[in-house]
Amino acid sequence: MAESASGAARGSDEKFTGVLETAALNAHELGAYCRRKGLFTEPVQGWRTRCAAAHAAGPSRAEQGQAREQAREIRPLRGELQRKDPALAEAAARRLLQKKVQALWDGGAAGNSISRSAGQ
Repeated sequence: MAESASGAARGSDEKFTGVLETAALNAHELGAYCRRKGLFTEPVQGWRTRCAAAHAAGPSRAEQGQAREQAREIRPLRGELQRKDPALAEAAARRLLQKKVQALWDGGAAGNSISRSAGQ
């Protein structure tokens, strides 16, 4: 075999075939298979992992459609939030200032009435 022992020169078809041929083998049988093919077990296990990841079930069409629908609903809500957030902060600041002014007026009126009665 002219290829390297790691199997780096192997094509994707050969790697996939190796994954299929070794799928049901235990560690001992995998070692024997690799010796026959001139491979190390680590690359074959890596091929298995990458193959499983590539063929892992992704989101279904229904889930993808649901995610798109949620994104469509979220987009205008985010815009509304960006518009209303500064207005809410301004309203809260005004309310706080109104309370402070009211407290000053109430405190000032009480203080004036006390000083007037003391002066009489």
